[in-house]
Amino acid sequence: MKNFKSHFEFSRQERSGIFYLLLLITVLQLGYYLYGRLSSNEEDGFILNTEEQAKVDALKTKNALVEEKKIYPFNPNFISDYKGYTLGMSVPEIDRLHAFRDKKRFVNSAKEFQEVTKVSDSLLHILRPYFKFPEWKKKKNKQNKYRDIEIFPVKDLNDCTVEELQSVSGIGETLSKRIVKFRNALGGFLIDKQLFDVYGLKPDVAERVLKQYKVIKVPEIKKININTATPSELSKLLYIQKKVAFEVVNYRNLNDSITSFDELSNIKNFPFKKIDKIKLYLKLK
Repeated sequence: MKNFKSHFEFSRQERSGIFYLLLLITVLQLGYYLYGRLSSNEEDGFILNTEEQAKVDALKTKNALVEEKKIYPFNPNFISDYKGYTLGMSVPEIDRLHAFRDKKRFVNSAKEFQEVTKVSDSLLHILRPYFKFPEWKKKKNKQNKYRDIEIFPVKDLNDCTVEELQSVSGIGETLSKRIVKFRNALGGFLIDKQLFDVYGLKPDVAERVLKQYKVIKVPEIKKININTATPSELSKLLYIQKKVAFEVVNYRNLNDSITSFDELSNIKNFPFKKIDKIKLYLKLK
């Protein structure tokens, strides 16, 4: 018993050491406890970012719509409380729509739907493809579309000036002068399609020109007899090069005469694709 008791007998220095050790342990435990409380308070002070939360809500709505088996087109004027809820609309947004409809008024576009309900851009982007408005509204929009198209008075293509041609979108000084020069070389346009033969003039720009200018007065021209004309006379036509003109005369001499314009397809390098325009300046007899 005496030996057992000796194990619990400490000197004054040893008792001081044990006391400070217990004090250190107590301080560490208290510090750990206080740190946990402070961390908890910081989490409780979390500030909600409304903009980010709105994006999260929109993504949840989109995922909910994707998970549905099938979404059918609908008229947004007749969204019920339940339908609005399933689409991701808030109660105030649904109430605004119903208040608008109580006045016997209709929303006629996705933009107007957003103006009335105040739904977010992200939700409108999801719902827009499923909006289905009445047929009469589509016809009205189509009529307004054509009403906005600017209508120009048609003038004679053979009388328009370089300055007037420049009023057409896509026509600058160079192209306008080139069109007039080509027209003068022809002796005047005989048909509208000849405008497409102007070098460097794109088809869509030519179409814009023909909305304002068309061949109204057809110029009088003296047709060339293909069976008596010389190569020099034939080459005066813009569509026939001098080398091809000699080929035409050689073919004519070998076959006595040319009895049909279709025969010209047999001549090497002859621009037969433009025969409808070329024969406007030629005759067989």
